[in-house]
Amino acid sequence: MKSNVLKFFLSLELLLLTCPSIAAPLSKEPIRPLMMLKVDTQKAALGKLLFEDKRLSKDNTVACLNCHSYHTGGVDNLPVSTGVRGQQGAINAPTVFNAANNFVQFWDGRARNLEDQVGHVISNPKEFDSSFSLIIQKLSKDSAMVSEFKKLYPEGLSEPSIRSALAEFERGLITPSRFDRYLQGEANAINDQEKNGYQLFKSYGCIACHQGQNVGGNMFQVFGAMNNYFADRKTPKTDADNGRYNVTHKESDRHLFKVPSLRNVALTAPYFHDASAATLEQAINTMFKYQLGRTAPQQDKEDIAAFLKSLTGQHVLMNAQRP
Repeated sequence: MKSNVLKFFLSLELLLLTCPSIAAPLSKEPIRPLMMLKVDTQKAALGKLLFEDKRLSKDNTVACLNCHSYHTGGVDNLPVSTGVRGQQGAINAPTVFNAANNFVQFWDGRARNLEDQVGHVISNPKEFDSSFSLIIQKLSKDSAMVSEFKKLYPEGLSEPSIRSALAEFERGLITPSRFDRYLQGEANAINDQEKNGYQLFKSYGCIACHQGQNVGGNMFQVFGAMNNYFADRKTPKTDADNGRYNVTHKESDRHLFKVPSLRNVALTAPYFHDASAATLEQAINTMFKYQLGRTAPQQDKEDIAAFLKSLTGQHVLMNAQRP
């Protein structure tokens, strides 16, 4: 375990040292270059161990990595994920990549931050169905794990330190892309079609909800702002379709969702909270009809898709071993 911790520590240190320019945006565009967040690399390395540890689930069958693969944009590419005892979740799993830049966590925003998000996953009966007391009981038998916690946290292995380590690891999952280099002044980092797609993305109005560092993730929006998406959808409504309403119980929040980040969107199909779009092209069509209330030539949509693909990035864990 020590060698794994050291390897991650060195890898993350290298990323932070070799990407200083990411912290100095050169553009006044509505999309801003990703900034590397300040991360305690030793705590992040410990968090990586926890992220991959199935002991966090009640029956030792599911780890965070099962639903948030390093190799597929931080998701599992399934309509819904599988938790303990083979149970199916109720909503499409959002990406863990760049999640630290979201203003809230989960589609309905029920978690204020990454530390808060950890507890929701652990206690959810269809996800980990566990508790911090049970996890601590299990990990206390692992002398190497206990030793790592004692080195990094005054209180050692505890609920706050587990939350902290996992959140610190996720803060390191930042994925700079070619488009970020373009924003920083590298004109040839993206091609002409991608540049045109970006201009169309702005002119059609997509940028109204998808902007900032995460190209989204910083506001709530009604799904079906211009046309009634849920009336047109052929599948029955579910509780998950209520979105933010499930948290606030305000009628004005029904069908309100956190706008997802579009970073790595080319890797994270299927799309939307209900996984109703199997491809990026289908997702773009849905957005034009229900969020923009507009039509567009096919070539414009293809150019926008090309731009979105330029948002695919990498991080130090891309070569991590698959679960």
